Amino acid sequence: MNKPFISLCPEITRTHAFTMVDWMRDDDVTRYLSDSHHSAQSIEQAINRVQLPIVTHLFNQGGRFFMACDSSDKPVGFVRLIKNGSDCEIVLVIGDQYNWGRRLGASTLHEGMKLAFFEMRAEQLIAKIHTDNTRSVKTFERCGFELSSQTPKLHSYTIDAARYLRQLRNGAAAGSNHIVMTELDQARLRQLVEIEHNPSLFELEHEIARAMVVEPSQVQQQVVTMNSRALLRMNQQELDVALVYPEDADYSAHKLSIFSDIGTAILGYREGDCVDWRVNGQTQQIQIQKVLYQPEAAGHYHL
Repeated sequence: MNKPFISLCPEITRTHAFTMVDWMRDDDVTRYLSDSHHSAQSIEQAINRVQLPIVTHLFNQGGRFFMACDSSDKPVGFVRLIKNGSDCEIVLVIGDQYNWGRRLGASTLHEGMKLAFFEMRAEQLIAKIHTDNTRSVKTFERCGFELSSQTPKLHSYTIDAARYLRQLRNGAAAGSNHIVMTELDQARLRQLVEIEHNPSLFELEHEIARAMVVEPSQVQQQVVTMNSRALLRMNQQELDVALVYPEDADYSAHKLSIFSDIGTAILGYREGDCVDWRVNGQTQQIQIQKVLYQPEAAGHYHL
């Protein structure tokens, strides 16, 4: 069973904020939260002081705040990441109780881990969990966190960057990641990302790290590799695109840079796959209908 799609949205609207107010009025939601400013009253007072449609700045004080949204862009919870030196602490909440038990917490946590390690460059991610919050404890343990310290009321769970990267590689080795990359593409893309040194490329870095890597001669011809052409379906429209390196990008000629949202999304997937991905700030479903040209299948290993 595939885990449900979750994206972490950095822009917090007034509508998002009032949704959080509703969540925080539920005692079962707030029972294990330790920071008092995450309460219905304090959130409501804060957003009423500013008559703005976007209130992101109110939530990013002392850390970074994200709404967790499903594939329909409906908020289901939130994540807060607080960087302290090389460490980062994560606070995660799934709002409405009817969403509990649907694996949304694990999907949201995976997105939070991706941000912490690839964009914020944390060396260690920490979660402080109330001892009675067994649901959260199980979720964090399943995602690779280990108990590092405890008090009578609070347990600290941690995962470091090395362990996280091992989990990604082990997932690829077990065939659970479902994307494939050639050794040459991986090496070129890693070098490109290092040269760019741009935090906005964290999604691409994550894809590079989690891919199953094969020799160019072994990649299946239905897989989207670099310099492939593919027929996509998105927003009820068909798109014939080529996936290229940034210097070859030409939107008018449908040559999409690997740095673009769609480019990063389709890399490593194969014909028939459907990918949920954030494109221009909205979640879109991208279906790969056919790989029209693949350099490796054509014997063009130099591309």
